[in-house]
Amino acid sequence: MDDLGPFACHCVATRQMSRHISRIYERHMAPSGITTTQFAILSFLEGKPMSANELADILLMDRTTLLRALKPLREKELVVSAHDTAERRRHLFSLTLLGRAKIEEAEPLWQAAQDEYEQQVGAENAYRLRSEFLSLTGAKV
Repeated sequence: MDDLGPFACHCVATRQMSRHISRIYERHMAPSGITTTQFAILSFLEGKPMSANELADILLMDRTTLLRALKPLREKELVVSAHDTAERRRHLFSLTLLGRAKIEEAEPLWQAAQDEYEQQVGAENAYRLRSEFLSLTGAKV
């Protein structure tokens, strides 16, 4: 262990950085009325309908936390769920027209957050870190 005391913990440092980055994004995204996590959910659903398990796996979230994040999106009618025609026991979540409009509204706010983060750490470093994080988490990009 080095001389950093509790700050030598990789988990502590990573969580502090995660919170710092989240604050940047949440501040920029606030006018849209959705959180950064909800924006990510909408963005993934823009590609295709998905089950809660599929979304949870992609976002590395437990299913309960994901369903909690989905609830306000469903209440605002940004997302709907329906039975999967191939597998009736499974529900698929999909984006509504309002959901697509919300992505369009929030995208410039998200981009402003991206820009601020890149200014803080440097664009090249931001891309390198993102690549490493995606690789470490096994994200299938």
